[in-house]
Formats: sequence, structure tokens, C-alpha cells
Amino acid sequence: MYKKTLILSFLTLMAGLSLQAKDIKGSVKDTEGKPVAGVVVSDGLNTVQTDSKGRFKMDADKDSRFVFISTPSGYISSTLGGNTLFYREIREDIKRYDFILEKNAKDDSNHNVIVIADPQISERNELPDLARQADDMAEFVKGMDGDYTFGICLGDIVGWDHSIYPEYNEIMSKPGIDFRYVIGNHDMTNWGRSYETSMKNYGDMYGPAWYSFNVGKVHYIVLNDNFYVGRDYFYIGYIDERQLRWLERDLSYVEPGTRVVVSLHIQTTNDKSDRDAFQYGIIGDNLCNKPAFYSMLEPYKTTILSGHSHTADFEQISDNIIEINVAGFCGAWWCGEVCIDGAPAGFKVFDFDGNDMKWIYKGCGHPLDYQLKVYKDLPEYPGQIIANIWDYDPAWKVEYYEDGVKICDMERFKAQDPLAKELYKDPASLKRTWVYAAPTENMFKASISDGAKELEVKVTDRFGRVYNKTFEIK
Repeated sequence: MYKKTLILSFLTLMAGLSLQAKDIKGSVKDTEGKPVAGVVVSDGLNTVQTDSKGRFKMDADKDSRFVFISTPSGYISSTLGGNTLFYREIREDIKRYDFILEKNAKDDSNHNVIVIADPQISERNELPDLARQADDMAEFVKGMDGDYTFGICLGDIVGWDHSIYPEYNEIMSKPGIDFRYVIGNHDMTNWGRSYETSMKNYGDMYGPAWYSFNVGKVHYIVLNDNFYVGRDYFYIGYIDERQLRWLERDLSYVEPGTRVVVSLHIQTTNDKSDRDAFQYGIIGDNLCNKPAFYSMLEPYKTTILSGHSHTADFEQISDNIIEINVAGFCGAWWCGEVCIDGAPAGFKVFDFDGNDMKWIYKGCGHPLDYQLKVYKDLPEYPGQIIANIWDYDPAWKVEYYEDGVKICDMERFKAQDPLAKELYKDPASLKRTWVYAAPTENMFKASISDGAKELEVKVTDRFGRVYNKTFEIK
């Protein structure tokens, strides 16, 4: 009886294991059929590397939908289709998962990344607006220096209507660069019973909601921090344990000190006070379990890219970690020409030269040197000059001059941008009545002296680039 029970227990265990894992195998080769060794392959939880013949074999977790590769430096993989697609859906009828990589014709140690956040097309009648922004980006790309360039979209690709994805993709192909995609809260499949069901529509179009790839000396990571809580469309900023385990394994292949860029939708933090004390009221606006997440990234030179808020922000999280929140590509949900903090709708451009990184914000419809707005002697700021410097961070200098003489470093303060305040003062007049002008900490002010004839705001960014705005008083 004991022996029979033991055999039954063993068979039960084996049956359970067969439900938990599926043996998958395949290869990674280039377009010439040559094997590519050392490529990291994952099912979103487990990771392996290809051997010297480009082969891999792994036990895929039963809950895994995709198997995907972490595209190595020097190669290109597709994100939307074709024989170089970086992922495959795991299915019973597929016996092998073979991947093809295209060799990058350019040396990608120097490369550019165009980053957009929140295009958020909610209605098809907004597609012409998107096309106008895409045309602006296409013109900008034409004028670049010829280095390898690709894009990252930080989520909220559409605004709930996922049937618009194909039209969005077609329009955003106009700049001629390949985009990597991040899932946003508006890209979630809603009204399911759990978080695990919320990636269905996004996955149908764009594949895995978390993955990694490499370009030059940079390791790029894409994550999903929109945790659907099963109540209508509600979510919190949270990275689940499955992703964290995958991230741990993915980073195990990356040397400490490497430059790492993490792209996600909901910002991890709003300001230092949020990092110091958990604020329950804003759990949908920042990452709840950020301490463990930061700890995993601390050994690397980490830049976190986020969107979600339709505002521009910079946070120095630690000596090794910064976060850059990118203003909305749609501005204020296509309700006006600026975001709710007064930043112009646009995109961020990152320039990587080996390990060195620079960036600049490009407002759509504006020249590249449009980096500040200045107001003088407004009714709410009598006798003062006010500047909104949306791409500001603490390494910038903001100086005020009168008649060619420096008067002071301008005082930073938090307030609504006057133009945004005027544009969005009457919610009833907007097609989205919840749009409002949000206070921004990137406002600066100085007092105007009696008798001053020429006023100048001079701004120097962290990379030494100088911008200014001059007024004459008659």
C-alpha cells in the first residue's frame, strides 16, 4: 500500500510539473544563417543564453505567453512583424522558436533615441493631429547626423480604443525609425478579473509587456508598472514579483557600472517627499514598491524614463539613478498646444556617445533652441519677469540680466504656467473637461528694476548649451 501511494504521489508530482513548464527550444542566427552566441532568451520569467551554435533550450513557465530575445548590440530586430521579430508567441503547434537578427549597418556605439510619451489617441479624428507631430519628427530625423536612431514610446499609445493601434503604427512609421513600445494604463485590457488579463490587447499588437535589448554600450529595459486592480479601469503603480524576478535574471548578464536605461509608463517618483514617505493618495501616479526596484538598479548608471503625467520633470534619485519624466506627445490630451505644465507637446532626444549621454527636448512646431517661455509684468506677477523652463534640472543655470548686466540667479518656484492657465481655465469649453493647468516646479522669477530698458533671461543647460530671451522696455 505504501509503495502504491508513493508511485501515485510521484505521478501526481510529474503531472504538476508538466503543467508548470513546457520545454521549448530554438536558435538565434543572423540573416546570413550564421549562429549568434550569447544571446539572452527569456519567457518573461526564466532566462538562458544561446550556445556557440546559437542554440537554446529552456523550460517555459506555464503562464508565459511569449518567448523573446534580448537583441544584442550590433544587431537589429523588428518590433511589429517580419522575419526579424524579437518575440514569438508560445503555442502547442510550434516545435521550434527560431529567431533571425539583422546586422546593424551602422556602428551603434554612437546612437540616438527619440522618446515620446502619451500620444494617447482616443478618437480617430485626432489622427491628423498625430500625423502633424509625426511630420515634425520626420523633419527632425532628416537633419540628424547619420548615427543609428530608434524610438521609444513610453505608453498610453491610444486612449482605451485599441482598434486604433494599426492606424497609429502607420502614422508613426513616417519618421522612418523603428519604435520600441511600453504599455501604459490606457493600453490595458480593462474589465477583466485580474492584472494578469490586462495585457491581452497590447500583447496582440506589440508582444511582451516587459523585455530588454542592447544598443552600443547601453542595456535597455522595458517594464510594465501599470498594475490593474480589477475595478473598471483602475490601476496602481506597481511592479509585480514575476517581473522583478525576470529583471533580476536579466540584470545578471549585465556588468555593474554599465549604462542602463529603464522605460516604463507611470513615473516611479514625483519628488523627494514621495520617496521619503509613502503617500496612499497618489498610488496611481507613482511606483509603490520603488525601494526594492531602486536597489536592483543601484549597481548601474541608471536612467529611468517615464511618462503618464503629461508633464516634464527630472529627479535625482541617488548618485547612480536619475529619472526623466517626458512631457506628453499629445500635449494636454489634444486639447491645446501645450502640456498641462506649459511644456510644448514634443519629444525628447537622447544622444549616446559610448558611455556618455546627452539629451534635449524638441517641441513640435518649434525650433530646437526653443527651451523657455518668458512673461513680464503680468497682472498676477506685477513688476516681475517669469520664465517656464520645462527641461530644467539642478545642473542648469538660470540668470537674469538688465541692460547687459547680470542682476541675479532667478528664483525657482512652483506655479501654473500662465499660458496653460489661460488655455485650460474653462473645462466646460474643452472636449475633455478634466484637463487643467498643473503647477510646475520649473518656474523662475525675478523683480524688474525701475528704469531698466533691456531685460534678458539667460539659461545654460547641464551640457553647456545657452538659450536666452530678451525684451525691450520703451
